Amino acid sequence: MGVSVLQPGLATTVQDVGRPGYYNVGIPPSGSLDQYSSLAANLLVGNAEDAAVLECTYMGPELRFGSPATVAVTGADLPPLLGGEPRPAWESFAVGAGEVLSFDYLRSGARAYVAVSGGFDVPAVLGSRSTYALGSLGGLEGRALVAGDELPIGDAGGAAPGRSVPEALRSTHPRHREIRVMMGLYDHRLTDGGRRTFAEATWRLTTLADRTGMRYRGATLEFRERVAPFGAGSDPSNIVDAPYPIGSIQVPGGVEPIVLHRDAVSGGGYVMVATVISADMDDVAQSAPNNTTRFVEVDLRPGRRARRRRAARLEALREALA
Repeated sequence: MGVSVLQPGLATTVQDVGRPGYYNVGIPPSGSLDQYSSLAANLLVGNAEDAAVLECTYMGPELRFGSPATVAVTGADLPPLLGGEPRPAWESFAVGAGEVLSFDYLRSGARAYVAVSGGFDVPAVLGSRSTYALGSLGGLEGRALVAGDELPIGDAGGAAPGRSVPEALRSTHPRHREIRVMMGLYDHRLTDGGRRTFAEATWRLTTLADRTGMRYRGATLEFRERVAPFGAGSDPSNIVDAPYPIGSIQVPGGVEPIVLHRDAVSGGGYVMVATVISADMDDVAQSAPNNTTRFVEVDLRPGRRARRRRAARLEALREALA
């Protein structure tokens, strides 16, 4: 037996490591926005790293288990409750047949991850079980969960409850973050003053923040005057259509920068003034509305160092839970 969805939460979807390789035909990678926390949840219950988990945004679901299972909750500080009693996060615990897993209110962060031994066994689409709701692909019928859904569970790997992620390897969720970016591809469209404003402003995340992109507010960026090229819009932030990297930051009209995330469209007609380095994309995913961010410019060398440090942290996590 699987898991019954009694209450779906605000925007709960099935996700895994994603479906890379199709961005050239307009299908984004999708997958867990916070890949580190998703991986940790799977390792805690003895799953393969690419097993499907639930990504819970701002509010957790209410789930009834049809059979015994081992469960882990990681990511945002969204405390799990079993039969109304607190259970630890970042640690695996046993759930009995008929028991109900629910959640307390969100304390920090934005997205929590729920893994169950065996993984959520929805059909794979293009090699992934991740939900891409805009394209109705993957997950459970290509959408967020609704009350009454039944989630099948795969064969369990036999991991016993009681595994715990060491404190030093658990993510924290401050209300202010410094997110490292590499400038370009179109930062030359900013004036010198516009570029300084981008780097010096404190940006506040708005409520318009989802799997496609995170919209911030805090200042207006000044663009250089130009004659719009054929095929581009009249706004100074418009360009002739170009591909968008995941993590790229576009600023329509010079206001409210948008960080594109794992469900973002593959291209369009807005300048990309900078791109968040891959090592910081999990942090972007855990920013909640009204949290603040400063974008810090780095070049290739520190960006690569950050990627190596993230890889080392992932390896330490694997070793701790081996």
